[in-house]
Amino acid sequence: MSHLEPLGSRLNVVVFGATGGIGRAFVEALQADPAVENVLACSRSVFHAVDEKVDVVSVSFGDEDSIIAAAQWRQDEPLDLVIVALGLLHSDQMRPEKSWRELDADNLFETFKVNTIGPALIAKHFLPRLRKDGPSVFATLSARVGSISDNQLGGWHGYRVSKAALNMLIKSFAMELARRNRMGVCIGLHPGTVDTPLSLPFQRGVAPDKLFTPARAAQQLLDVIAERTPEDSGDIFAWDGTRVPA
Repeated sequence: MSHLEPLGSRLNVVVFGATGGIGRAFVEALQADPAVENVLACSRSVFHAVDEKVDVVSVSFGDEDSIIAAAQWRQDEPLDLVIVALGLLHSDQMRPEKSWRELDADNLFETFKVNTIGPALIAKHFLPRLRKDGPSVFATLSARVGSISDNQLGGWHGYRVSKAALNMLIKSFAMELARRNRMGVCIGLHPGTVDTPLSLPFQRGVAPDKLFTPARAAQQLLDVIAERTPEDSGDIFAWDGTRVPA
């Protein structure tokens, strides 16, 4: 079964964050998809590819030179789909802020580096590589908490603002892409709550049917990607295909 058949066949696909929970699930789904011919899996830590259609490259998302090097992959062929599966909510040294009193400059910088600056630099070098003679998509993971109008609780300041900034970049990139590539699409994706280390401390209270395995999340998002048209470019879409408000 192909999730990406609407995009065409013999697809060239790139996945950033390929060793993360959702990123690895994307790679596994894509290598099994008969419409996909080649996959470039990009991550800070290199892993062993188990399928001949998958190439692996080490990319540090704060190092633009490594992103430029990755963009040379199959440079004589257009790219049909680029997926950026990056996200930082917490770490051993950092927790989401419950109050402005907890804001820390170093933590804010690290959050922006992963959630906003990394995807922005990837877009800089990979949006120009999208196919122009047929459908193509640049999709990056965002989050519903990045919606300004949907913010009902406050808190999680660094994560919220870094994703809100990413959403604005998606909107701006989509406008520029439309002038350069009339068939290209640039969108954000809200995967819902996925059973990964990113969401693990915050899964209490999530209904079992709304806590997705990485495999299910990847499949749902690939279906959302495949349904997008240039009219959708610049918007953020949830796992069920609904638009996330700005």
